[in-house]
Amino acid sequence: MQPYDLIVIGSGPGGQRAAIQGAKAGKRVAMIEKQSAIGGVCINTGTIPSKTMREAVLHLSGFYSKNFYGANRGAAATITMADVIFRIQRVVENEVGVTQDQLKRNGVDVLHGTGKFIDAHHLRVENSNGYAEIEGKYVVIATGTTPAKNPNVPINGRNIIDSDQILSMPQIPRTLIVVGGGVIGVEYACMFATLGVRVIIVEKRPRLLEFADTEMVEALSYQMRDHRATMRLSEEVESVEALADGKVAANLVSKKRIHADALLYAVGRQGNVERLELAAAGIEADNRGRIQVDADFRTTQPHIFAVGDVIGFPSLASVSMEQGRIAAARAFGLPVQTDPESYPYGIYTIPQISFIGKTEEQLTDADVPYEVGVAYYREIARGQIAGHTDGRLKLLFHRETLELLGVHIFGENAAELLHIGQAVFKLKGKITYFVDTVFNYPTLAECYKTAAFNGLNRLT
Repeated sequence: MQPYDLIVIGSGPGGQRAAIQGAKAGKRVAMIEKQSAIGGVCINTGTIPSKTMREAVLHLSGFYSKNFYGANRGAAATITMADVIFRIQRVVENEVGVTQDQLKRNGVDVLHGTGKFIDAHHLRVENSNGYAEIEGKYVVIATGTTPAKNPNVPINGRNIIDSDQILSMPQIPRTLIVVGGGVIGVEYACMFATLGVRVIIVEKRPRLLEFADTEMVEALSYQMRDHRATMRLSEEVESVEALADGKVAANLVSKKRIHADALLYAVGRQGNVERLELAAAGIEADNRGRIQVDADFRTTQPHIFAVGDVIGFPSLASVSMEQGRIAAARAFGLPVQTDPESYPYGIYTIPQISFIGKTEEQLTDADVPYEVGVAYYREIARGQIAGHTDGRLKLLFHRETLELLGVHIFGENAAELLHIGQAVFKLKGKITYFVDTVFNYPTLAECYKTAAFNGLNRLT
């Protein structure tokens, strides 16, 4: 039986960072991965494919050229799934190779197979060639999630699909029902709407992306409707049928019936814990497969940690990476600091939404005296040059101390642009920083200065 200082189950973002952190501390590390390809959902079916698909859609459709050259400039009507998949495959292959190289260079032993707990310190790794048993002083569970199932939604991988099966669609549908107004559902809805698909979003809550700033979500909703997407909010799907003519019907609780060429079911995800035999290790998961952890990502067994999507919100690849690093550092007593309050959010809709800090709703509920500064992309030269005229940047700051309390951006490159505000936010800087700073011209970063002036002017 092979002894290891650290065993990591899962090779997604959280698992990778945990394994590499352990290896850099001079520890012997093993990583268990049940799939033949390294990278987990992030690289193979989730984050990387979806964000690459977004880039392919924007490029192939000529989306941002339409502001200058007209609505017919793009070739959206002639784009095929093969065109989209070609770019995705290239990027995924590269990312798998980069990850494999990083693990190899750091001396991490990658064991392909299904990992199961024998007891709290021993695991069995099973594959088609048999099994092996290994021992770990510490264990990090980073198994991620799979799309949640619904017995009333007969997923078939063709025209009734979940988010892991997007690339299995034989062709781009003319009409698409998206069930779920969370991040995954809205991101894919935007992509297909950009391709000219008539998209219908069904969401049981009264608005999309309810954890994000209301103004930014309203701006996104306006853009989606402008691209002929329909939103059926406060509605819930009761059942789904595959029709004889090859189409799909969604029956709503309100007795409405919606028809389309295809349906994407994107309502929640389930933790990948069913094969782990957690009970043998003295650990439990809830009914959604989520493992409860403390602030250091320890489970009820102090030497077993869990990170990433399998522990629930926020289920962001960037946060999973940080959680994996922190967990391995805590295991081996390494000095490490992190600040969850300064974690950024990036939503890759079209255009993007990205934010950090508090929303207006949260500040209002907490009785914080705040003011708002706003800049619009259309006011900025770079926004006009690039055709990104729909965006806006909003700064929230304390009326008395001028401390930056939140940054909310809707617009292309929002996820990149946010990091300027993140640095000031993390250092508890004031909005006056942006007034006193010179930004390159012409750049979207100038939005910070414009928004700061706008906010300070409101005080007087």
